[in-house]
Amino acid sequence: MKLMTRLLALCIAAMLLTPLSLALAGEDGYSSTYTYNYDFWNEMHESPDAYRVEQVIYSGTLGLETAMRRPQSLFVQGNDLYVCDTGNNRILQLRRRNGQFSLVRIIDSVKGVEPSTFSTPNDVAVDAKGNIYVADYNNNRVVMMDKNLNFVRAYLKPEDSTFDQNLSFLPSKIVVDTSGRVFVLATNVNKGLVKYEADGTFTGFIGANQVSYNLWDYIWKTFFTTKEQRSQQAAFVPTEYENIYIDQDGFIYATNTVFSEYDLESDVAKPIRRLNSIGNDILIKNDKRPPIGDSQWVEGNSDYGPSKFKDITVLDNDIYIALDRTRGRIFGYDPQGFMLWAFGTKGNSEGAFMAAVSIEHMGTDLFVLDENDCSITVFTPTEYGSLIYEASNEYLKGDYDGSAETWREVLKLNANYNLAFIGIGRALMRQEEYGEALNYFKMAHDRTNYGRAYRYYRKELVESYIGPIVAVVVALIVILLVVKFVKKMKAEVAENERRKINA
Repeated sequence: MKLMTRLLALCIAAMLLTPLSLALAGEDGYSSTYTYNYDFWNEMHESPDAYRVEQVIYSGTLGLETAMRRPQSLFVQGNDLYVCDTGNNRILQLRRRNGQFSLVRIIDSVKGVEPSTFSTPNDVAVDAKGNIYVADYNNNRVVMMDKNLNFVRAYLKPEDSTFDQNLSFLPSKIVVDTSGRVFVLATNVNKGLVKYEADGTFTGFIGANQVSYNLWDYIWKTFFTTKEQRSQQAAFVPTEYENIYIDQDGFIYATNTVFSEYDLESDVAKPIRRLNSIGNDILIKNDKRPPIGDSQWVEGNSDYGPSKFKDITVLDNDIYIALDRTRGRIFGYDPQGFMLWAFGTKGNSEGAFMAAVSIEHMGTDLFVLDENDCSITVFTPTEYGSLIYEASNEYLKGDYDGSAETWREVLKLNANYNLAFIGIGRALMRQEEYGEALNYFKMAHDRTNYGRAYRYYRKELVESYIGPIVAVVVALIVILLVVKFVKKMKAEVAENERRKINA
């Protein structure tokens, strides 16, 4: 009996873990570009590939005499791709022509300042004028130079009481807005991003992470420990961000990898944030689940645990794409927070990553940097992926007819794609076809949009029938009044006749 019970338990466990086993299969179970999504019930479904590998760029591809070593970051400006070759203390500027990349120059020093060379540069950014900013980590500065590599300015450790002067200034990641303001993610600084004006003036911090702690630990520390014990314990302090990216509208996307996995589904963890000018998170999350990457994971497992977003990039249509360091996955989300697709894995085959650290885009093409393999994988959208982008763009431009038709083309390729049903429903709502929109939202199990469409549909029904209803009511009232009047007249005539007879 015990044996039968154990076998039954094993069968049930196998059934429950089947979707997770698909997610963890990696190169052994699926190709490296295996694409999937989740349905309403949180079950994983394979889908057509959204991206394909176009090429993989290595040091030899570029003709480098010294191979890349521990590269950490990518940055795109126009047709140029900048690679932060951290281990070699240099920046590589590549240019794309006709789909092929070539080395433009190696940037390993700046003119007019000491030290002139970089020391463990961790990030690079380039503004519209061609000015280059380098997060010169071990030189404790962010250095700005013009396109000819002449020194312009250095952003140094703030001499301000709000910055702990006992800490070294170690700039890890940087972004620059269209006004020239520089935002720095610095190691060991948990007050948020260090903000500098265009002239280099430090103006404070923005977007500090919320304090993360366990409620039981808080209660224990507050009520059951002595003052001496509390002083020796770690304080509840905000965590640092993992990476940052600034979109074309000046909003900063930040990724956070320090959180409790139990806080993901409830949206307490917030692994992706969109910060406005005062540091508030304004990321839209209209899906059933917040944008957390994989919805299934092994608890307490570093290799197969929850997704941890190492980097993020944002397309011009506000679709954002996050890079997961846990399993080497790439996740795409639309501006409403709906997952578009997910693909990728860890490994040493084409399209897989050993240690992916940075993601960038040029148009809708994606570039992923692998620090261990010292390679850049170039992904281009498939027909399926292009249709998803096309449908989203048409909707944003107000072409709702075109968007609905394109989403129908997506459904021909993937009949289980919930977002296509939602996309068609939203387009129909914009066209004021509320009754038909209800059917699509119902198929997508989208209660929020269904409720919104139903309210409009009900209003439309009331407005369409109110005229006839009022006319019928008025007619009934008139008929009743006429009948009453006729009866009254008949009664009066009868009364007059009776009086005449009696007289």
